[in-house]
Amino acid sequence: MTQDTILANATLVLPDRTVTGHVVLRDGVIADIGTGAALPKGALDCEGDVVAPGLIELHTDNLERHIQPRPKVDWPHNAAILAHDAELAGTGITTVFDAMRVGSIPSGRGRYIKYARGLATELLALRADNALKISHFLHLRAEVCSETLEEEMAEFGEADRVGIVSLMDHTPGQRQFRDISKLEAYVKGKLSLNDEEFRAHVAQLQELRALHGDRHEAAAVAEAKRYGAVLASHDDTTEEQVRVSAGHGIRVAEFPTTLEAARACHVHDIAIIMGAPNLIRGGSHSGNVAAHDLARAGHLDILSSDYVPSALLLAAVQLGEIWGDMARGLATVTANPARSVGLEDRGVLEPGKRADVIRFAMRGGVPALRGVWSRGSRVA
Repeated sequence: MTQDTILANATLVLPDRTVTGHVVLRDGVIADIGTGAALPKGALDCEGDVVAPGLIELHTDNLERHIQPRPKVDWPHNAAILAHDAELAGTGITTVFDAMRVGSIPSGRGRYIKYARGLATELLALRADNALKISHFLHLRAEVCSETLEEEMAEFGEADRVGIVSLMDHTPGQRQFRDISKLEAYVKGKLSLNDEEFRAHVAQLQELRALHGDRHEAAAVAEAKRYGAVLASHDDTTEEQVRVSAGHGIRVAEFPTTLEAARACHVHDIAIIMGAPNLIRGGSHSGNVAAHDLARAGHLDILSSDYVPSALLLAAVQLGEIWGDMARGLATVTANPARSVGLEDRGVLEPGKRADVIRFAMRGGVPALRGVWSRGSRVA
């Protein structure tokens, strides 16, 4: 007989409200939901803790951090993937779209080489072996300002669980780094470049954009369609850039850098993702628009942990406090991201949905996880 998991006397985060009740997990799905503080036989008393859907992360660079924990260190990949998977489970993330760069620059001082195809193969093999705690999809970050984008994207297909393709244009002087002094500080710190080397780096990127950018952008749009993936833009700054994004069929805008771009995204029915670290820190590290300003303007739909996995739940709770609506805040990391990428089987507490569930309590003003279930099995 299947053993039910019953989480009772909990504050349930439903799609449009929070209520006291219980949720029954059975055979990997949510079997039942009831209201009231009663404890059904065999239930776990949650003592009023919050029970919500598992978090859905659409854009995180965390796997890359595990693969390369220090410059020039290539950590054993299977070990890195398992550590990444366990870390995300421990932060309440039960579905992740692992960001991997496609498009490389194998020449020049700021060179970087391809890695996505090999890493994706290793990740998918671990998934097939049931070695992973949570659900993994691929998010290919298509660097249009590169030399090898087309050949790298050609290596992927429909079987690779590519859920998102984002168009990345890191040409100096526009989008995230309109202010080149911000780029200079970032790149010099990361690559240890001197003034002359930085100028050469900027010139190389600008030349690559002129030579390949338009062709690479068109190729990425076509490849996303071949995979059956959702298209995302990245760092839209102007209304005109958003108009172009809409013309490509883009459904999600990652980290628009200005209020102008965010407003245009909503005009074109493009969902807006902002970084959880931006919200928690109170602003962008690149000097772009603050997430809390977009939240107050009603132009924030989805949160991404970006480079801090534990930021996702904390930022969603903070959004709930900003809006005075915890269900709305939690929806930015559950229902909204699920809807934006067409995952209809998760993201809400409803009978028949995947039993991806988290339990947390507030401690010292921050959410403290007390349990994470993926397909009904406890993973943290």
